[in-house]
Amino acid sequence: MPKLGAVTPILRIFDIAKAREFYVDFLGFKVEFEHRFDDNAPLYMGVIRDGCVLHLSEHHGDGAPGIAMRIKVEDIAALHRELIGKRYRYARPGLEPRRGRPVKCRSATPSAIACISTRMQQTKPAG
Repeated sequence: MPKLGAVTPILRIFDIAKAREFYVDFLGFKVEFEHRFDDNAPLYMGVIRDGCVLHLSEHHGDGAPGIAMRIKVEDIAALHRELIGKRYRYARPGLEPRRGRPVKCRSATPSAIACISTRMQQTKPAG
């Protein structure tokens, strides 16, 4: 029987310096690889943080601006503190507790990234 593997999203980038600033400096990913067909070709780059792998591409037709993705996070409050502590000029993610659903840390970027807690928020019954 076939077995599916992990999904690796390909996100479109338009500015290499800004992409590095956001994904590496702010979000804490490490560059896994960089590839160009020649010196004047678009960049295709892989970044990784823990088990989360993203591919970033300057190639026309790869990815689309405005896509959204969800990333599961074990300690979302710690991630939120880490990101807010960096005081990144272009993204100050909020932490959204939602009754009976996972907590969400959303970052407003060209590709919306919502980090979802792996644990359900504990809520007290009304009354």
